[in-house]
Amino acid sequence: MTEPIQTVTFESLALHEDILRALKDAGYEEPTEIQSAAIPLAIEGVDLMATAQTGTGKTAAFSLPMLHVLASETPDEDTKKKRKLRGLILTPTRELAQQIEDNLKIYSQYLPIEVGVVVGGLPIKKQIQQIKKGVDILVATPGRLLDLLSRRAVRLQDVEFFVLDEADRMLDMGFVHDVKDIARKVRRNRQSLLFSATTSADVNSLSRVLLKDPEKITVDPVESVATNIEQRLCFVEQSKKRDLLFHFLAQDEFDRALVFTATKSNADVISAFLNRKDISADAIHSDKHQKARQKALQKFAEGEIRVLVATDVIARGIDVDDISHVINYDLPQEAQSFVHRLGRTARAGSSGVAISFCDRTEVQMLRSIERFTNEQIVIDEEQPFHSPFV
Repeated sequence: MTEPIQTVTFESLALHEDILRALKDAGYEEPTEIQSAAIPLAIEGVDLMATAQTGTGKTAAFSLPMLHVLASETPDEDTKKKRKLRGLILTPTRELAQQIEDNLKIYSQYLPIEVGVVVGGLPIKKQIQQIKKGVDILVATPGRLLDLLSRRAVRLQDVEFFVLDEADRMLDMGFVHDVKDIARKVRRNRQSLLFSATTSADVNSLSRVLLKDPEKITVDPVESVATNIEQRLCFVEQSKKRDLLFHFLAQDEFDRALVFTATKSNADVISAFLNRKDISADAIHSDKHQKARQKALQKFAEGEIRVLVATDVIARGIDVDDISHVINYDLPQEAQSFVHRLGRTARAGSSGVAISFCDRTEVQMLRSIERFTNEQIVIDEEQPFHSPFV
């Protein structure tokens, strides 16, 4: 007789009851594949190297085990002075750091655990004051954490849980030496978890430096685009891309669209163009002040603007539900970035549409993307600016 398939639940993962209560309040029903695989191993205390696509629930996969272990050992409110920094999460961008902090606060709302975040672009004095008051878990970007370490404003000798999030993006952004410097300041007998959307020789090399006999988890091939994303390819002359973008965004079905461009300046130009056409839009990229970036993300998430124009550097920091369309105004230089971009839509089981523009200078990029994903994108010849010459 065939054994019935056991459904994995957060309760079956034996998480702390106060964490389960918080997850229920937040509407979490069942763990994702990466969460089901990673949480039991992390609770056991082993090092982990986990690979999973963006949008599969990696934050909870590394946060919940950390909170579970800390929950039974954290001092109560009367002994805050004994609070030590025991969990450190490194992430490449400010947006990601703040999203992780937000999630941690949701998961730990019924626990006597303090979460802090330190990132560049915000006043460092306030961050130093926060650390002095005492935090159990710190979410940080590498540059700001090294600054605080040089000022002796933070100490890492009590850190038991060391998490490196978005390791591949960390390497892409040139943080490898910063990460290694920080890791050397964390005690040796720690638990280390490395999470990445993709694997590469560089990621594997970094894992050998940070991890000890790690368990390896891979969820979903990183080359794949989610099956619930409808893709379209538009061959168009560069001079007509703006008109084609407006053609699509003027349609009612484009409820909430994320547009990707190759350059920061182009993101600003396109955002201004759309606003002139009475399509509410804003741009988000690394040249913008942190407050402006947060405001743009908030307006996009709350529906005050329909379109957010972004560059790849901060793409993984955009965690907004119900993005109906992703539009690749410019194709990315790296095929992996194409997969990450599309991962912004069709999240949590919903469906989405991805439209990619391609001019004659981008044909080689398109070929690389189709080889990487092993999928030929359907050409939209009905769009009004179709170019047979491209």
